[in-house]
Amino acid sequence: MYQVTKDTIVFEIMQNAPETQPLFQRIGMHCLGCAYATGESIEQACMVHGVEVEPFVKEVNDFIAAHANA
Repeated sequence: MYQVTKDTIVFEIMQNAPETQPLFQRIGMHCLGCAYATGESIEQACMVHGVEVEPFVKEVNDFIAAHANA
């Protein structure tokens, strides 16, 4: 099963788990296909958007796991 860490690049997540896109948009990360997404980690994106990284990484991984078992 695909899992992310705080070091995972946002663009990589969009390629491997596109179903997570609404989670990113909900916290203000609307530019998922822009140049920043291709080189920015979740940790960097969370810092820019004022979001705590560890709870968000857990939320993303929980979401991926739930959809993998669906």
